Order: sequence, then C-alpha cells, then structure tokens
Amino acid sequence: MLSRRRPAARGMTLIEVLVGLTLLAIILALGAPGFSTWLTNSRVRTTAESLLAGLQMAKAEAVARNARVRFQLVDSLGDSCVIDAAGASWVVNLDPANEPDAVEGACSAEPSDTVAPRILHTRPGAESAAMTQVTASEATLVFNGLGRVTPVPAGDITIDVTAPAAGDCATAGGEVACLRIVVSPAGQIRMCNPKFALPDPQGC
Repeated sequence: MLSRRRPAARGMTLIEVLVGLTLLAIILALGAPGFSTWLTNSRVRTTAESLLAGLQMAKAEAVARNARVRFQLVDSLGDSCVIDAAGASWVVNLDPANEPDAVEGACSAEPSDTVAPRILHTRPGAESAAMTQVTASEATLVFNGLGRVTPVPAGDITIDVTAPAAGDCATAGGEVACLRIVVSPAGQIRMCNPKFALPDPQGC
C-alpha cells in the first residue's frame, strides 16, 4: 500500500512579513488621529462626570439633612489645599456659620459631622484631570435644605471642562467635545455640550 506524503509546512517569506507590517503601519497611521480624539473626549467626560457627581452629592446631602451643605473646588486634597475655580478635586462639607473658607488647609481631614471642617465627602481629581482644564464661574456652591443654591445667584453657575493642550473645542471648530455643568439658582444640575443649543437634549 502506497503512503501519501504530506506537503511540508510552508512558512511566511520575508517579503510577505514586510508587506504585512507595512499594511499594519498604514492602518495604524490612519486610525491614530481618531483614537487620539476619542481618548481626549473620554478624559473630558471623566473629569466632568466626577464634578457632576460631587454637585449631586452635595445637593442630596443638603436635602437629606435639611441643612446647608457646601461643594468646593480645590487644587488638591492635601494639608495645603486652597479653594480654586480651576481645581479638579472637590470637597463636600456641612456649611459652618461664619467659616467660609474652613476647608482650606484641611482637605485631608477625616470625615466627620461634628469636627471642623465637617467634611462629608471628598474626591481627588481623576487621572484624566491632568490632561483637562476646569474653569468654574464659582469655586464654592452652597445648597440649602430645599436643594436650592444659597445665596441665590444672579444667574446660572457654570463649570467648563476643556482640553486646550489637545485642541480646540467643537464650538471653536476643533474636535474636542468640551462639556459644561450648569447649576441653576433653583438647584437644577445638568451636564451639557456647548456645541449644541437648547432645546436639544445635549444643548446648553
């Protein structure tokens, strides 16, 4: 009985490997700008969502406790922290009478309802914050027991999150999907995209 010989396994030639690597390089080069934009937009959203969560937490605590609760943007959560309208970290604490800046220099204090600065919650700036920029019209907001901003501001309070190092916002013709958090005097909190106008659900 004759046995059939199996054909020897054939490997890839050097030319085939080079052609494959060249095609892969072309595909990566074409996809890199899109991936970079996606990564930037993801970082902007992560930072904005962190700030949004802090504001919602402060309002919820104020309503639950029927007390004044303060949300403050700070530059860090260390012992030398300062209130900063460009800060990506935040502190939520009970609003002590006549102590408007009680949290400064004490952001690392243990949470406590009774011991100054009576911190309830803190969150450091997200890792993405290093690549983004925060610009708030107010660094401090106080919610009362009804969930309203007090004292009542003349208009909406805004916090813009951009990424200037990565490019312009879409509103300026760039590709960065910059975001804005808007807090109305009545205490309504929403995140929107300045690229769109109301009544678009995403609009500011």
